[in-house]
Amino acid sequence: MIRTSRASRREIFGWSMFDFANQSYTLLIVTVLFGDIYTRIVVGDAPDFRLGNLLWSLALCSSYLLVVASAPALGAAMDYAQAKKRFLFASYVATVATTGLLALVEPGRIWLGFALIVASNTAYSLGESFIASFLPALGRADEMGKISGLGWALGYAGGLVAAGFALVFLGEVNAENFARLRWVGPFAAAFFLVAAIPTFAWLREPARGPRRPVTRDVVAEGYRRLRTTFAEVGDYPDLARLYLSILAAMAGVYVIVAFAFIYGAQVIGWSEGTRNAMFIVVQVTALAGALAFGWLQARLGGRRTYAVTLVLWIVAIIAIYQVKALTALANAWSGADFRVEQVFLVAGLLAGLSLGSSQSVGRAMVGMFAPPERAAELFGFWGLFSKLAAIFGLFGVGLLQYALGLEGAVLFCIVLFALALVPLAFIDEARGIAAAQRPRDSK
Repeated sequence: MIRTSRASRREIFGWSMFDFANQSYTLLIVTVLFGDIYTRIVVGDAPDFRLGNLLWSLALCSSYLLVVASAPALGAAMDYAQAKKRFLFASYVATVATTGLLALVEPGRIWLGFALIVASNTAYSLGESFIASFLPALGRADEMGKISGLGWALGYAGGLVAAGFALVFLGEVNAENFARLRWVGPFAAAFFLVAAIPTFAWLREPARGPRRPVTRDVVAEGYRRLRTTFAEVGDYPDLARLYLSILAAMAGVYVIVAFAFIYGAQVIGWSEGTRNAMFIVVQVTALAGALAFGWLQARLGGRRTYAVTLVLWIVAIIAIYQVKALTALANAWSGADFRVEQVFLVAGLLAGLSLGSSQSVGRAMVGMFAPPERAAELFGFWGLFSKLAAIFGLFGVGLLQYALGLEGAVLFCIVLFALALVPLAFIDEARGIAAAQRPRDSK
């Protein structure tokens, strides 16, 4: 179906349901369960798990490298062929299939797990860029923050449902419980498969030109258009600066997403109850952050709101690193007997607010600065810079933790979020929106 008018509420809801559905992969596979399973059981190099952590970083980095090499050209091909839904569907099927196959990964089958993480995370990450490319066609520039925030909020709600169910029924991460834990992949795949159905039922292809068959020539045309966009990058100076900020910020975000629950298990030594509580805290606060900062963006503007989220991230990382000192301080002031894992939940609250808000506002700003006729292509660049960030962040923290341990390596994230603030000082939001709305040849 081709769009002829502004998106309806049902269509916006259908678009948002893809975020609801794909969080089963993010939470269960990358953040909460499978990363912990892979490092501590599949690789299992106790007591410090440095090899497992390094291989986990390299698997994710490899998948992001594949996304970097393909996402912008595929985005350009999608725009040229009017094939956003077709590409989105292909990434969805590939993610579901490869995630389900994770049931085959057993202790000692290190390279099978490595290969399936590379394959599934590549498909999932491409789908992130593909679904985001619909955003400019769903509403006006001043509505982007609310629409993007709704998507992220539903995403965290989906994660709460999927991972909450899995945590209860799959139980604690240890070798004795592996017979149940191995079903995390099929469960995440089934959740994604079913929950994304409203997206393909209600989301329509934006009308931006003639529909073309997806052939090798279309992909070649995508690379040609990509070269054209590189040549015209000066036409979008504020979008270019935003990409640089996203490059630094998302490096930090991907480190936290990939290692937060591993950090809790290895450094904090938390109990299963605290792990489950942390999951709930992060999901609820991330949902609240996505909605609240989407509302705030409509009042403060994207640039200022995004800067606030980055400062909030820096505070959260300081709290994570200093959690033992904060626990001692809280006990001295209150006379109570708080455990480190309990105070770690407060750091999780700050991280959750930062997580939901920064990703939602960043995506909305790309939608504000991207011309609709090149939305998939420029969101492909968003995917490119996000995944370059992931490669840099995860590879860097992987090497640092291998040399220094995971606790000290987390300080790397403070540097990353501070660097992300620098390009924001040179962004003119009104100029960026005007550049996106200026008529031009879509070539």
